[in-house]
Amino acid sequence: MGDDPLRPLNGGTRFALRLTPKSSRDCVEGWAQDANGKPYLKARVRAVPEDGKANTALIRCLAKTLGIAKTDIRIVAGHTARLKTIEIAGGEDVRRALQNVGEA
Repeated sequence: MGDDPLRPLNGGTRFALRLTPKSSRDCVEGWAQDANGKPYLKARVRAVPEDGKANTALIRCLAKTLGIAKTDIRIVAGHTARLKTIEIAGGEDVRRALQNVGEA
């Protein structure tokens, strides 16, 4: 992947994520690129995109995958869209975990 998908913030990291609701399972699949080459993290949740249920499931799934508290994760843009901007509080260990998501 060309560009670094993780943008550092004061005490955390911001990145793009594409969410697929109504999936057969909850999972964070790994990194991909859109048609313009912009990187984003792919995630799937079983929840439906109604009343914030898919967003809540996404935060729960990210927290479990990264081993962090749900309160350390915020959706800062795209609440009703598939493409979202996520902010995660944490240091280099969280950044490293994000970089390695989806790798075996």
